[in-house]
Amino acid sequence: MDGISLMAKTYAKIQEQIQALTREAEKLRRAEIDGVIARIKEAVTAYGLSAADLGLTGGSAAGKKAAAPKKKKGRGKAAAPRKAAAVAKFRDEAGHIWGGRGPRPAWLREALANGKKLEDFKV
Repeated sequence: MDGISLMAKTYAKIQEQIQALTREAEKLRRAEIDGVIARIKEAVTAYGLSAADLGLTGGSAAGKKAAAPKKKKGRGKAAAPRKAAAVAKFRDEAGHIWGGRGPRPAWLREALANGKKLEDFKV
């Protein structure tokens, strides 16, 4: 019986240690997440990104994973060719570009608010 009580105390002690380590791990995880969020916010601001740019909008096709093209059975017909990426239609001196589709990026909105014209950025 003495061996069982010793084992129970050891097991209980290990369970306490597990709980303490779990709490410590969660605190460290939260601190790391806060750092990642801060870096993401900084990048979003610096590059004028929107939720749509990041694929975070619920209703747009941009936020959904693209379906893999289905292979046709039989005669080995090739899939339809993919569309080329959109060409930049607007550019500023800092090298920011915008294809003219979707919401205007922050750098362009800011420049327009400061009196510039959209034509000033036309490529």
